[in-house]
Order: sequence, then structure tokens, then C-alpha cells
Amino acid sequence: MSLFFYNIFLSLFRFGIWLAAPFNSKAKKWLRGRRNIFQSLEASLSKEEKIIWIHCASLGEFEQGRPVIERLKATNSKHRILLTFFSPSGYEVQKNYTTADWVFYLPIDGPLNAKRFFEIVRPSLVIFVKYEFWYYYLDECKKRNIPLLLISAIFRKEQFFFKWYGSKARRMLHCFTHLFVQDEHSKELLKSLSVNNVTVAGDTRFDRVIEIAERFEPIAAIEQFINNNKAIIAGSTWPGDEAILQKAFAAVNNPSLKLIIAPHEVSEKHLNEIKRLFPVAVLFSELITANR
Repeated sequence: MSLFFYNIFLSLFRFGIWLAAPFNSKAKKWLRGRRNIFQSLEASLSKEEKIIWIHCASLGEFEQGRPVIERLKATNSKHRILLTFFSPSGYEVQKNYTTADWVFYLPIDGPLNAKRFFEIVRPSLVIFVKYEFWYYYLDECKKRNIPLLLISAIFRKEQFFFKWYGSKARRMLHCFTHLFVQDEHSKELLKSLSVNNVTVAGDTRFDRVIEIAERFEPIAAIEQFINNNKAIIAGSTWPGDEAILQKAFAAVNNPSLKLIIAPHEVSEKHLNEIKRLFPVAVLFSELITANR
């Protein structure tokens, strides 16, 4: 993919978000969160700060990056942490995350935006979690000789890095100082592109799952809902997933089997769609109210 087509993609993406904003709450938040973003960064950050910048696409990537963020915070007392998100579903949930010193949306990619961002932030270290390969940000990082890490990454043969038209995409891979991937297959794929600064380190999300499990505390409303029955928990679901679950539960037809759905996007519209599929469903907020 040439920079010409990449720049067209960025322009179309911005235009599409602008068109969707009046009708889509997520698009509206995406735009609103980036309003005066550089002025907000300048007002919040000082040039004297030593900053580690960590970027996550959304909430799932944040959970992968979280163990790393918390370890960095514990072991780098002289550095402060800037956490950025691309998606509202990450930012809106974690904008008050206290381990990070600042949480911001990432300004959309582009040569001027990337340059201005680095002039304000002046990071000592940059970490991207899993994916989100923004060409101008990565290129600017390399130009400034700032250490750049990719963590919990996973690569597949069908990605554009491995296509005949992926020369610019492959250049982004060479911007990283080191890449930590989830499996040996990803390492071999990168090796085929002469990207050898790679370590197989697994998926940091497992660290987060173990940590959550070790700190588990029962939730009375959930325990009462399950009532010692078997339960299936579906996490981070989308409408297509929920439609399949509805068909599966209708086929099983077992009243004692419980289903808990934690949708990827918690909006009134999405919750209403789930209640349409499962007419007897109750919201967690209703369970809590009933147990007071």
C-alpha cells in the first residue's frame, strides 16, 4: 500500500466519522474526544517530564497492556505514563485509570499530527499493544531514535504485510526496536520479511486473567442469579455473536442453564437488541436493584 492510498484512507476515514457522528454515538465520542486535543496535551504535559507513551487500540488491547503498564509504573518511579486509545470503547471505560498519569485519545495519523504529537510528548519509550500500525507515528518515532516496542503481537499470512502490495506496511515493522509476539508462527512470518528483532513472549492477557482470578471476589447478585446452576459467560460479544447464542439456547431448551452476556459495547440500543433476542433477560443493574 503506497502512502498515496494510505493518505486517501485517512481522509475517507475522517470524512466517514464526520458523516456518522450525528447518528452514531461512538463516532460522536470519537470526534468530541479529539477536539482541541493538542491544546489539552500541551496544557497537561511538561517538557521536563520523562514520559513512557503506551498506545492501545481499544479495551481488549488495554487489558493486554495493563500488566506491562503496572509493572512499568512500579519499577520506573522517574517516568510518567501517557496512555492513549484510538477507540471510544477503550477511552470511555478507562479515562480515569489511575495507574496512568494521563489518558488521551490518539490524534488521527498524519505527518503533521505525528510531528506535533512527538514535539509535545517527547517520550523516552513508546509501546504499541498488539496492533494499530499508524505509519506516520511509527516513522516519526524511528526518525527521532526513540525506542519503540510492540507487545502481545500476533501475525497471520493474510495480513497486508505479507502481500505484494505491502511494502509500506513492511516498512512500519522495521520501525520497531523490538517485537514481542504471541507465538512461534508469528516469529517465523516476520523472519520471512527479514524482521529478526523478535521474541516469543506469549499473550500478556493471560497475565491479566490470572491476576483477576487471584483477586476474585463473589458478586452476590450474580451468585443469586446462577443459583448453583451451570452457566455460560459470553464476553465482549457483538450482535452476530448474540444471534448465534440465541439460536443455540433455543435449541438446547434447558431452563436451568444460565447465560451471562457482557457485550463489547454497552449502549441502550445494543442492550435493547439483546433483550429482544432474550425477552426474559434482566440487566445487571436490575439484579443489583432487586438485591438491595
